[in-house]
Amino acid sequence: MPILVVDVMPKAELLDPQGKAVHGALSRLGHAAVSGVRVGKRFEITIDEVTPEVIDDVTTVAGEILSNSVIEDVVSVREADAR
Repeated sequence: MPILVVDVMPKAELLDPQGKAVHGALSRLGHAAVSGVRVGKRFEITIDEVTPEVIDDVTTVAGEILSNSVIEDVVSVREADAR
């Protein structure tokens, strides 16, 4: 069955405390080349078939239910790569 992937990230203008914590940990572990980290959410939604209508419906669900539009952006809704 096809899977749609929804990626949600904090808005760029907001602080990301989880990202800062991960960045700090990576720096302490010696990964100095990492200049920043942002932490988001990924949802995998199994569907019966991929159609433009289904993608539109999942995009609506992502904006209304899976994300908090005040502090997050839905970055993408796409079909998952074959595994």
